[in-house]
Amino acid sequence: MNTIPDSVSVAMVTMNAPVENTESLAAQCRTAPGLRTSHLVSVQDEGEVSEPAAFAVKELPSHLNLGGAGGFAFAILSCLASGAEWVWMMDDDAYPVEEHCLSELLAVARARNLGVVSPLIVAPEDHGRLSFAFSVGGKNRHDRATVEKFGFLPNEGHYFNGTLVHRDVFFKVGLPDIRLFVRGDETDFRQRLKRAKIPFGTVTTVSVAHPPGWDEEVEIFGGRRNVIIPQTRFKRYFFFRNRGYQLRRYRSLKTLLRDLVFYPYAFLVARNRDYDGLREWWSAFRDGLMYRFDRGPHLKK
Repeated sequence: MNTIPDSVSVAMVTMNAPVENTESLAAQCRTAPGLRTSHLVSVQDEGEVSEPAAFAVKELPSHLNLGGAGGFAFAILSCLASGAEWVWMMDDDAYPVEEHCLSELLAVARARNLGVVSPLIVAPEDHGRLSFAFSVGGKNRHDRATVEKFGFLPNEGHYFNGTLVHRDVFFKVGLPDIRLFVRGDETDFRQRLKRAKIPFGTVTTVSVAHPPGWDEEVEIFGGRRNVIIPQTRFKRYFFFRNRGYQLRRYRSLKTLLRDLVFYPYAFLVARNRDYDGLREWWSAFRDGLMYRFDRGPHLKK
């Protein structure tokens, strides 16, 4: 996968909102050394894409809400059809912080022969804080400077914000699973990478800014552990259902047993006897364990 020059196509997904960060992406794709061609593919419901100069934007409108997983799958296919060797996946509310972000990702991917490489994900209002914690050195860490000390992080990554994927990878592990709709499609993709033994990792010297998920982290056992509980019923259902599905599919017995302890503790102790929340968690989690993809709230945010 060391073909030079490379070509990169950006896959971006949005819903009913204009893409505000295309100029930043365009600048990176124009200036990254060794690129042959580049364009951006945007999948959306009704929003309009403002096209920056000298950067081809291909809009793929969808008249059906495909969710994040379906939107990325749709965009990726278009990127592959364009002949791109690499697909740079990006949320519409994310943007690369450093001007050399794409160039650095490409350089590390070439040097380490990686199929997938990711930057750090930082908070837009504070680039020194990670939007999603990394478990390194036996602890969950949000401080960027601390994580940077570990250098390159093999077999670690938060997808799909700024993730750079070689086209061969999609032919080996497939596209994001549209059945998952939202929340969990990225971890499912990561599990498939591990199963296929495709080398991947995170470059700690560059970053992409994306709104943090701090408000979803619930501390338990005196702050020694935490669990994720999304803020809305919509997101909670898909997060819990997709988590149950993946724990069974990938036979993650240790994590399954941990969830069966951690989540009841979170709802009953950390959330002061939140029985409704506990029932909601178990109902969605059980749907996932039973591979039920025809249930849950109407597919609207």
